[in-house]
Amino acid sequence: MRILYLNFDRGIPTLGDKGGSVHVRSVVTAMARLGHEVTVLSTRLGAGNAPPPGRMIELPIGVDTDMLQREARTLGLDPEAALGPAVRRELELLAHDRALPARIAAVLRDAPAPDLIYERHALFHRTGAALARRLRVPRILEVNSPLTEEAARHRGLVLRDLAAAREAASWRAATLNVAVSQAMRHRLEAAGVTARQILVAPNGVDTSAFAHDPVVAAMMRRKLGLGEVPLIGFVGSFKAWHGIDLLIDSFAALHRQRPGARLLAVGEGPMQQAARERIAALGLTDAVIFAGAVPHAAVPAYLASMDFTVAPYAAQPGFYFSPLKVVESLAAGRPVVAPGIGQITALVDDGITGLLYPPDDHVGFLAAMHRLLSEPGLCGRLGQQASQHAHRVWNWTGIVERILDDPALRPTEAAA
Repeated sequence: MRILYLNFDRGIPTLGDKGGSVHVRSVVTAMARLGHEVTVLSTRLGAGNAPPPGRMIELPIGVDTDMLQREARTLGLDPEAALGPAVRRELELLAHDRALPARIAAVLRDAPAPDLIYERHALFHRTGAALARRLRVPRILEVNSPLTEEAARHRGLVLRDLAAAREAASWRAATLNVAVSQAMRHRLEAAGVTARQILVAPNGVDTSAFAHDPVVAAMMRRKLGLGEVPLIGFVGSFKAWHGIDLLIDSFAALHRQRPGARLLAVGEGPMQQAARERIAALGLTDAVIFAGAVPHAAVPAYLASMDFTVAPYAAQPGFYFSPLKVVESLAAGRPVVAPGIGQITALVDDGITGLLYPPDDHVGFLAAMHRLLSEPGLCGRLGQQASQHAHRVWNWTGIVERILDDPALRPTEAAA
């Protein structure tokens, strides 16, 4: 098929290192491996990684003050007052969405029409739904999070009602919504999306890239100045919901029991500086290695050096994440210690591919880490089983094949 992939979330540059960026490239690569021809339209192409197979086109936000003021008038807002920083970002997204149809038509003027539109859900956008109606082709909408709810909670959202209305309309208009978790499925159903329009497909992994290599593991340990010390790994963007405080406090307690243990933290984010200061205050500077942000292509080598990884997400209602770092750890043959919450319970098989503990339970988290350090045979067995399971179940090519073969995409008898 000819597939038009739409990525209009400006926070997810297609060639960047964010988890969402990795997700985009992985899906496009899997589509190409399955023999499909893919054209990717992105608000931000970005840089830092090789492009996936296919044609890459950037359509950056290019709006001026007149466009923003027209958008404000359309919404009944004071054109001058509405250009304050709080609402300007939202007006930019609305104006960008309004301009996209003409820009898409221009860049694809001489290209054959697509057989399918695959869109990554983006705040305020309805271009994908309109384009699918005009071309009369199916539209798959990948929904990784409830963006309106997320934006309102973490960044503030002035035009929340409009965002929520557009979001729900986009979900309902999709031929198929690919929900990243069961919790996300429930949100879609609450918005009026039918069961036939929903497929739950958690994050996958390029298993060939994450196959464990002992030689690579030894080289990384030498690079980090480590020998055979027990090494616990954390990979993440240091956000509030990642349980950074729980991780630090639990590791401090663990280190008192096992002073030879080390913690390797890969990634950077808003809580990283506070984490460094807390580590220093606890006298653990020599026991914790902050690797900082690394290219995604380097993540497998860091994972290979670890004995196991931790993903201590904080408890929260309606946990809708499908953590990419969890499936990557499993594919790398690293057992995962994580809370038994949301989609994590479907990713980590307790006692088989990792260990689960009650959310926010310091004692349970500490006990799970201590057990894996005390029983290296168990740690190795769980890692081997994790790798085998990931290769069977979480391979991106298999996941994308299942998405593209969903019954919702087949013409109904009435349509035929």
